[in-house]
Order: sequence, then structure tokens, then C-alpha cells
Amino acid sequence: MYTPSTLKPAEVAVVLVEQAVAKHNTRLDKTFFKAVLAGVMLSFGGLLDLIISGGSPGLTASNPGIVKVLGGLVFPVGLVMIVLQGLDLLTSNLMIFPMAVLKRAIPWWSIPVNWTVVFFGNLVGSLFFAAILSKYDGLMVSDPYASYVRTFAITKAITPGWYQIFLRGIGCNWLVCIAVWQGTGARETLSKIVAVWFPIWVFVSCGFDHVVANMFSLSLSIMLHSEVRVSCANLHLVYF
Repeated sequence: MYTPSTLKPAEVAVVLVEQAVAKHNTRLDKTFFKAVLAGVMLSFGGLLDLIISGGSPGLTASNPGIVKVLGGLVFPVGLVMIVLQGLDLLTSNLMIFPMAVLKRAIPWWSIPVNWTVVFFGNLVGSLFFAAILSKYDGLMVSDPYASYVRTFAITKAITPGWYQIFLRGIGCNWLVCIAVWQGTGARETLSKIVAVWFPIWVFVSCGFDHVVANMFSLSLSIMLHSEVRVSCANLHLVYF
């Protein structure tokens, strides 16, 4: 008997609601730890993006679009690891928890509780990765990488207006939710990887803003003494 390679949209919605219920029933300390790991996993992709983009100043000067596409091509590895490991990422939980509340599968107060715990877990994981696995191990402290990170942070947190950051956040999370939806609908591992990869490739290449990715890149820029300050970065992080 033929088995479709993907779930139908209604079936995907049911699975996502079931995931939200399972997350709601998970102890908060476990949720926090899974969120910390998600921050680390996403930062692996962010670091690879920075290494490719920051290590190509000549290509950036002559063809910046190609560099954006190449950086975007490698970034999705972070979300792929998160999806396959079943970790907690704020931007995907922003979708599935309201779905479960609308279906009355979980109480409304589960939304602020989960989002708060996952937000700070993602932040801790991102800060750990930026400090220990990006700065103190020496990977990003020398040029051209350090200069690129500092400049990149300015274009993310200082140059755009707040409304531009907000709109970029909408575009980003739209694509992240599409990636999670498609990954959930795929039945086997390779299909999940492909389903997640392309929407994330698009959002990074286009320059949309992801709150957890910015937790890593903006924090790293502050550690490398960029013009971005903690207060500015904190304001930027909430615009998802």
C-alpha cells in the first residue's frame, strides 16, 4: 500500500498541537535545558555563516549578493539540528503554542510561561556559544572576522529603524514557521532536512531578523567591542 512522503496540512496541524501539549507537560527545568541547547545549536549555524561571510571581503566588495546566498546556504544546519533533536526554539514555539490554546488543548497561561522560559534558555545558550566557542577559543577575534562581526552588528541594530527591524522579524518568523511546518510534515530524516533547509536559506540570504540568531551575533559583537551596546541589543532582541 502506498504511503505518502508527507502528511496532509490538517495532519501536520494535529501533530504540532500534540507537540505543544507535550511541551506544556514537560518540567520547566527540562524545557530550559532544551532551550539552552537550541541556542547553542542555532549558534553553530550562525558561526558558520559569519565565517563564510566575514572571511570573504574581496567577494563581498565585488559581489555582495553571492556572499549573502553562501552564508544563507550554511546557516540552516542549526535549525535542522534543533528539529531533529526535538529542542525548544522560541520562534517555533511562537507558532505551536497559540495553535494548541486555540484548540483548547492547553491553558492560555502556558503561552507566557513557555515563551519566557524558552527565551531565556535560548539567550543563555547563545551567550555561552558567543563567549566560549566563538571568542575565547580565538575563532572570531582576529580580522577579517572580528571587523565583519562589528560591522554586521551595526547594520542589524543601529542603522535600521525600529519599524524596519520589526517588519524583518515578521518575514523571518514567517519563514521559520514554514520550515518547522514542512519539517513536521516530512516522514523521514532526509526529507525533514530538505524541508527545513530552503525556507531558512531564504530568510538569511534576504537579511530578515531572527531573535535567537541575533542573541548570538549581537552578543558576540559586544564582546568584540563593537559600537552596539547592551541596551541597544536588548531593545533589538524583542523585535521578533
